[in-house]
Amino acid sequence: MRSRRRPTGPARVVFAAVIAWLALLLVVPLGALALSVAGSFSAVVAALTSAEALHAIGLSVGVAAACIVANGIFGVAGALVLVRQRFVGRRLLDALVELPLALSPVMTGLAFLLVFGRNGLLHPALDAVGLQVAFAWPAVLLATLFVTLPFTLREVALVLEELGDSEEQAAATLGATGWQTFWRVTLPNLRSGLVVGTTLTSARALGEFGAVLVVGGGIANRTQTATTFIHSAIEERQEPAAYGMALLLAAVAVALLFVLQRDRE
Repeated sequence: MRSRRRPTGPARVVFAAVIAWLALLLVVPLGALALSVAGSFSAVVAALTSAEALHAIGLSVGVAAACIVANGIFGVAGALVLVRQRFVGRRLLDALVELPLALSPVMTGLAFLLVFGRNGLLHPALDAVGLQVAFAWPAVLLATLFVTLPFTLREVALVLEELGDSEEQAAATLGATGWQTFWRVTLPNLRSGLVVGTTLTSARALGEFGAVLVVGGGIANRTQTATTFIHSAIEERQEPAAYGMALLLAAVAVALLFVLQRDRE
């Protein structure tokens, strides 16, 4: 077991600089937000219990839950394909999975409008069946699914690479079918990757703003999420509502990080 020593000399200077940097970027802004909420607590409570705020929170939670389920299924399936299979175009597919991390969310929302918007590629087909995607909740869900796509897949893939396939081969040797091997051997071993991926997906889904604003419009009581609620409240100079919702999202994010840290210990 390695002994932990207190920083001395140059290490102490680096330590102090790191603490100061983290305090400036993390502690001070969150502290200021908490103080602002405390200064107008009754107004914050009234704002967050309004029908508009509750709808925004409900939509954000619902979209996040849908993303967890969808990305959980796709993440496991996609990781198995990328890690266990070898095929032409594998490297390209592996790179495409990282695309949501590289693209601007605003660009993502605009791209979805070009597909599902009023003059989009699929508008005639959607109009024929009476389905509205852009500026409706399906657009918010699709945009959030896009930006959260890599998290569970990447975490599960890392676990699969570390585990190898020796246990799966042993199960097959003992006569287990493919599905039996998956449910009894592979899936239980993926728990840590699924926990981390689910946590990151939840945080990203709840905090998404740019893509859902562009493709959803942030329409109150319709496509307004918690983040677009903050944007609207700021524009309308309703500071207690904006600060309260922002602090609520920050608290949820911190709680998710604690869950993630505890699972990794």
